[in-house]
Amino acid sequence: MKTSSIAYSLVAATLASAQRPTNTSICDYYTTALLKDNNAANQQTLLTLLVNTAVIGNYTQPNVGIAVPGILANGTGDFQGVSLIQYFDGMLLSTNDNGMPASVNFLDGGGAAPLMMNMPANNTSSAQYTLLTHLYEYFAYLTGCTIYGNTVHPYDGDTNMYEVHKYMNIDENEFKYFITQVGLSAASFGVAAADVNAIGMALNNAFGYKCSAPASIPASAAPAPQAICIADDCPLAPNATCSDYAPAMEPATATMISTMTATMAPVMNGTTYGNMTSTPRPTMSGTMVPYPGPIVNGTMSGSMMSAPAPVMTGTMAPPPAPIMTGPMMGNASMTASSTPASYTGAAGSVSPAIFAVGAIAAGVFAAVL
Repeated sequence: MKTSSIAYSLVAATLASAQRPTNTSICDYYTTALLKDNNAANQQTLLTLLVNTAVIGNYTQPNVGIAVPGILANGTGDFQGVSLIQYFDGMLLSTNDNGMPASVNFLDGGGAAPLMMNMPANNTSSAQYTLLTHLYEYFAYLTGCTIYGNTVHPYDGDTNMYEVHKYMNIDENEFKYFITQVGLSAASFGVAAADVNAIGMALNNAFGYKCSAPASIPASAAPAPQAICIADDCPLAPNATCSDYAPAMEPATATMISTMTATMAPVMNGTTYGNMTSTPRPTMSGTMVPYPGPIVNGTMSGSMMSAPAPVMTGTMAPPPAPIMTGPMMGNASMTASSTPASYTGAAGSVSPAIFAVGAIAAGVFAAVL
């Protein structure tokens, strides 16, 4: 990573970010502003900084003084009770593994340590590596990386976000917390409030409404259900097609499965399978909110489509021990139980309709993958 280039360019990027040309994508613009040369390697660096910071919180210097707790930190304040780490550490049977709820540890590639070194994982065979690299590719598409995401590393993950997340039973507050961390991460590198809001709104419209109609993201993908927020408190899509979705169920705890009514298969390759009995959620009627394509001029361009499927296929669970202990570089310290900071400072200008509690129609946990 070109830390010195970021240091020299960050202030200029912050001052000029509101002037992004309408015909230049978010990715191309900020790659040039932060790293000077708009090429595949620099676009990858930008995506790595954005995604890794959203996951584990601040770890780089410089930034513009915005604290990012990270999605692995427990929520506090308006997000009290949110614990997204439980979908990553294998404690829940929340990953969709060939149609079965399974326990998968998505922190098996070194956890936070390699992310702090601007890497996805410490090996290429881990579930963590697959998840993080898919996230880089997904955000490359979402933010309009014309080189890295278009020709060098196009997204090749699952494009049915609902199937990827169906066993997580993501609720509205979890969704909001995830999208807040993505927004804080972008803002911490000087991305303008208007651009942060554009990304958040695109994610929200694509994945934040239960029973949303099938959509195609990327545009080349076949239409598929995309709702990630599917719990009872998630907003219903305006023209809902609930027949495309199964009744939502709470994920079982992998470590407690022996006490549940379940038929278990042998544990293989670190993955636990099981059929759980749970109370199905009522189905609802209705249809979807259109999801445009990559962001170029503050809105999404393209036809109605849905976002690419998350890299991870399943849910994560809270770890028995913190993923990472000790202070992080920047403005926040990160442990499994750390407290998210408020979206303050420069980030305070970001529209509360996207990042504040109550205003977001639904977050986008789906984007992540």
